[in-house]
Amino acid sequence: MMMWKRLLQSLYSPVHIARFRFHPIGKAISYVFFLSLIATLPIAIYFTISINKMIGSTHQLLTEELPPFEVVDGILIANEEEPIEIIRPDVTMLLDSTGALTTDDVARYTNAVAFLKEEFALVANGHVQSYPYSVMQVERFTNKDVYEFTSTLQSLLPIVIALSFFVLYFFTCTSKFLYVTVLAFIGLIFRGTLNKRGSYRHMWSLSAYSITLATIFFTVMEALQIVVPYAVALDWFVSITILFVSIKELPSVKEAG
Repeated sequence: MMMWKRLLQSLYSPVHIARFRFHPIGKAISYVFFLSLIATLPIAIYFTISINKMIGSTHQLLTEELPPFEVVDGILIANEEEPIEIIRPDVTMLLDSTGALTTDDVARYTNAVAFLKEEFALVANGHVQSYPYSVMQVERFTNKDVYEFTSTLQSLLPIVIALSFFVLYFFTCTSKFLYVTVLAFIGLIFRGTLNKRGSYRHMWSLSAYSITLATIFFTVMEALQIVVPYAVALDWFVSITILFVSIKELPSVKEAG
């Protein structure tokens, strides 16, 4: 309950953020983990829904509509002179043995499965991942092998989703901690400029709570599937502004003396 209370207070009150510097550093660290979990949830939910639909549609398309192909020594081979695009409500499937398409071309789809000349690309809810065929360490496989793999994947879907969530959460936590660490150094600059009192530990705690508003805003936008222009710049601007206002609430060096 206290974690939620701190979150709500961090949304609107620089005064409370300034007071949080007296908390043990462990509280600030656990709060960043908490924010990371919140930020991960919308992406994880949409990813789960998308991947579930995609696997089902891919399984069907492989048997009914996609022409035969094989991958030999990391290169896709098919008797097609131009890329094939099969569009379905849940997923778009691409097959290109010509090398005309790249992962950038695939990334424009919301949900897609693409067999490119030298790599396999997967787009789930706008997030693209690509894997060279060479990493599979198999000299040759065909569309039938892929079909059998998707059949197995359907049965293992809960495990795949759980692993994907933990990987996503790990990277979100890592990025948030790096973000807060850099923000804390900026806080030291503000502290010196404003002639305020506080150690780097205090700046780190203030930074951890200063990212709350931006994190919640972008989490809501992600949940609503709204693309925010200049998202990175806006994220930093909001967090730095809140950090600056919070540091202004600290006692000055002269007053402390």
